[in-house]
Amino acid sequence: MIGSRVKYRHLQTFVEVARQGSVVKAADHLNISQPAVTKTIRELEEVLGVVLFEREGRGIRITRPGEVFLRHAAASLTALRQGIDSVSQELLDNVPPVRIGALPTVSTRIMPRAMALFLEEQTRSRIKIVTGENSVLLEQLRMGELDLVVGRLAAPEKMTGFSFEHLYSEKVLFVVRAGHPLLAGGSVFNGLGDYPVLMPTRGSIIRPFVEQFLIANGVAALPTQVETVSDAFGRAFVRSSDAIWIISSGVVAGDIADGVLAALPIDTSETKGPVGLTLRTDAPPSLPLSILMQTIRQAASETMIAG
Repeated sequence: MIGSRVKYRHLQTFVEVARQGSVVKAADHLNISQPAVTKTIRELEEVLGVVLFEREGRGIRITRPGEVFLRHAAASLTALRQGIDSVSQELLDNVPPVRIGALPTVSTRIMPRAMALFLEEQTRSRIKIVTGENSVLLEQLRMGELDLVVGRLAAPEKMTGFSFEHLYSEKVLFVVRAGHPLLAGGSVFNGLGDYPVLMPTRGSIIRPFVEQFLIANGVAALPTQVETVSDAFGRAFVRSSDAIWIISSGVVAGDIADGVLAALPIDTSETKGPVGLTLRTDAPPSLPLSILMQTIRQAASETMIAG
């Protein structure tokens, strides 16, 4: 039987190559040699009788049969990991971990309060919270590496297999240090090109909103740009320079309230986008995850009322 010939290493290697889009990167992540990865993929293709990857320029791309198999392979690995977690945690008199992906704005503004509320429930669950770009977090969710993503609503073509629950909407701000020259008055858009601008990276969910907004307001290009999704770097750099930071409002709400940073007088309401909970439709939430989702809802509601 074909099923008995497909091993765990086949599935693990295949899913990692698909996730990385590269044999070399997959080999590095799995800590095995590149020839070993190639051999494993060829073995799997021979068992299945289909080609899973094709060369595309210097890289590779997954084939249509590969995409079909990926859904099942990723689900199988997720189920196996959950089974291992369930058994090992039961032996430790504990429950499986809850793995959350959150945008920097959510990690700063919502998750601290949500976690405080969750810990009050005394579920004894282990929680793992990771922060990153929306697209990266959604891919990890699709692969079963995360149980929930709290972030912006992605484009429709990126939401296949996902469900989204709206929590609140958030806009982008142009933020500077207190006392910045552009706060003194005058045309802000005419002055943007005179200073370094911290832009969201091209893979970030808010980048298209920012680019459209700038073009609509007559800013075709910015001479000095630094792309970053690091809120720690952005905060430190803007506080110590005349740079302008284009960032989601939630990331800097506390800094603005404290008077350390200030938003430039620009109406950015058209950059508003929905923020909420994204789940896989084929993976019902566990009880601990359901409780955490409820505390996230409560924290978001409290934050919006306070804001």
